[in-house]
Amino acid sequence: MEKQQKGFQQNKGPLFLLSFNLFIIMIGIGLVIPILPFYVEEYGAGPKTLGALIAVYSFMQFIFAPVWGRLSDKIGRKPLITIGLIGFAIAEFMFAFAAGVWMLFAARILAGTFGSALMPTAMAYVSDVTEAENRGKGMGILGAAMGLGIVIGPGIGGWLAEYDLSYPFIFAGIAALIAAAVSVIVLPESYSKEQREMDAKEKENEPLINRTDLLKQTLRSPVGFLLLLVFLLSFGLANFQSIFSYYSWERYGYGPRDVGLIMLIIGIIGIVVQGYGVGKMTKKFGDRRTVLISLLISAGGFVVMTLAGSFIFVLLTTGLFFIGNSLLRPSVNSLISKHAGTKQGYIMGLNNSVLSLGNVAGPILAGILFEWNIHLPYLFGAAVMLVGFVLTAIWNARQPEQASE
Repeated sequence: MEKQQKGFQQNKGPLFLLSFNLFIIMIGIGLVIPILPFYVEEYGAGPKTLGALIAVYSFMQFIFAPVWGRLSDKIGRKPLITIGLIGFAIAEFMFAFAAGVWMLFAARILAGTFGSALMPTAMAYVSDVTEAENRGKGMGILGAAMGLGIVIGPGIGGWLAEYDLSYPFIFAGIAALIAAAVSVIVLPESYSKEQREMDAKEKENEPLINRTDLLKQTLRSPVGFLLLLVFLLSFGLANFQSIFSYYSWERYGYGPRDVGLIMLIIGIIGIVVQGYGVGKMTKKFGDRRTVLISLLISAGGFVVMTLAGSFIFVLLTTGLFFIGNSLLRPSVNSLISKHAGTKQGYIMGLNNSVLSLGNVAGPILAGILFEWNIHLPYLFGAAVMLVGFVLTAIWNARQPEQASE
């Protein structure tokens, strides 16, 4: 135990630098939230174009995350992190100085492509530098950094946009370049050339399979079920975020200022939970039980949202959902990393792709259900989480018990 804690302490520097990189990316994503609708109007575009711009970003992440993940297993984590940050910076500058709608799409495609290099590589990096017992804590720190970026991003974007609508994107590009420079100079490589060669030799002794067979093999393994959980949690969060503003406006008459305050408060709750609560929960209950608890909390949060009748109650119910979701993501990621073996980059790339797929499906279905009844998106989200709970309970019963899980 003492040795494991010492190892975690020694890797705090790289871990927090990595968290800073993710923080920068999430600021870049978050600042788009309040700005994008007004920005596309400058080019004579409407809601359909806005929806397509959001979807194409997640779709490119879905396609390219596994590619970057496999590449990080071959050349190391640091180059991929740096490339991702530089590519993301270029995309933000393109968006800021776009000459037409086609250039907006080109920029979003580029941002999704290179942004997808960072997250799976960062998760693989955490797996490289943490012991199994501390992996949930490491994933929680990354999650907290991402949550903080999403919380701060809209505030920065709204403030800078008062001067010029292009300033938020310029800011994101400059910040990403600074993070890339710091990574080149300071961030150590977590997956050494010697270790890559050793793992490559180990893989050479494994039966040769093509990419399709590798994917089938992965989906049939315990990782396959965990990737299903990743889809469910990303679907649930996207379902909530995409429709919350419309729901708040139609039911309570809340405007952007009220919604922004709620998102800020629950975002801070998520940061605290991921940065502090995840490590405590996974050490006390293990990753598997934490996942079950988180699914129940998330489902309950969805249901009680439909019962909220005051601003304080809205805060409490949305906060409950965010607590469950904030516990769920790093716990599932920790379990995935423990089952990934020598394919950390590849598996984390698949993880990010499935996450992106949920981010595409969630808003689309939420919008359809909202037109039928404003409560349906949240009730359906609760049903999805409960199905995840039942499936996870069955999966847990069939898996051999391990102390680290």
